[in-house]
Amino acid sequence: MVVPTAILPYLINNKGEHVSNEREQWVPTNPDYDANKPMQVGGQAVIEGVMMRSPKGVATAVRRANGDIVVQKENYISVTEKHKWLNVPILRGAVGLIDMMYLGIKTLNFSAEIAMLDIPEEEKSKKKEKKKSTDFTLALSLIVALAVGVGIFFVVPLYLTTKVFAIEQTAFTFNLTAGLIRVSILILYMLGISMMEDVKQLFRYHGAEHKSVFAFEHKAKLIPDSVRTYSRFHPRCGTSFLLIVVFVSVFAFSVLDVVTIRLLGKLTLTIRLGTHLPFIPIVGGLAYEVIRFSAKHGTTWWGRIFIAPGLWLQKITTKEPTDSQIEVAIVALKCALDQEDAAKYSLKVESPAENSVAA
Repeated sequence: MVVPTAILPYLINNKGEHVSNEREQWVPTNPDYDANKPMQVGGQAVIEGVMMRSPKGVATAVRRANGDIVVQKENYISVTEKHKWLNVPILRGAVGLIDMMYLGIKTLNFSAEIAMLDIPEEEKSKKKEKKKSTDFTLALSLIVALAVGVGIFFVVPLYLTTKVFAIEQTAFTFNLTAGLIRVSILILYMLGISMMEDVKQLFRYHGAEHKSVFAFEHKAKLIPDSVRTYSRFHPRCGTSFLLIVVFVSVFAFSVLDVVTIRLLGKLTLTIRLGTHLPFIPIVGGLAYEVIRFSAKHGTTWWGRIFIAPGLWLQKITTKEPTDSQIEVAIVALKCALDQEDAAKYSLKVESPAENSVAA
């Protein structure tokens, strides 16, 4: 997923090698791209497809088993655009994360529905029954998913750092240790899921999404031969954002701990949980501002160092896509930009005979 802010692209040649010339210092030249605006083009990989978002709307393109591409296009205005008072530093990042999560789940559901069309009828009926129950409990499922995520990436590191190391009262050392545990959990999780074949396919579409965004920002032709030459590693990727959150949390929670120690005199695991967990949205907002600032200064030596860890992590979360997958990403991007009519890719209604052949 590409977090929508200003960027610096990294180009590669057809052999997948980085191009070491002045084009590495490239700043977006596309007149349709405004680096000073908070949102230009970004997206995410979905099941057998890509979602792309632009100021003109959101388009999700999905490749069916029969080769057809199906597109869902809709107008979408973010919460911070609807309510200008929310579009202030830190707050806009926290609100934007929730907004992006909602949009991401919505587009994933659409891609899953399209994927359902190409599975055998007997398996489809079982999945439909399961989906009915999921529809009724969607809100609860989201809350549980968030709780599990917070538990694994925030509660567990705090617990381990408290129980294993005797550094509860040293704010920075404690939070640095907890941060390193968070990074370790994140990397192990990414490596684990990257072994799954379905996830490998998702990561290929992730690479196709990045390449297409790079091509747009460089005003290159949006065709597979051109898009293929761009890197699959993007400094505004959501993977990079996760690492920024970890780094920012070390410093933000350290300051919070210093204040808490001065007020209460001592920190315990219970007090840390009570102060850190409500502070998570603020950390997310701070991380958004940091990645936005660093991306705008990506041509500097310190900017390159800052975004490098996120690019390294993308070696796990992105894979080189096929031309077919790049084509899907291009279709999503063009439809999101209104360069193509999404109606061209509307779902074709198949006859019972065709359905039976597909099954």
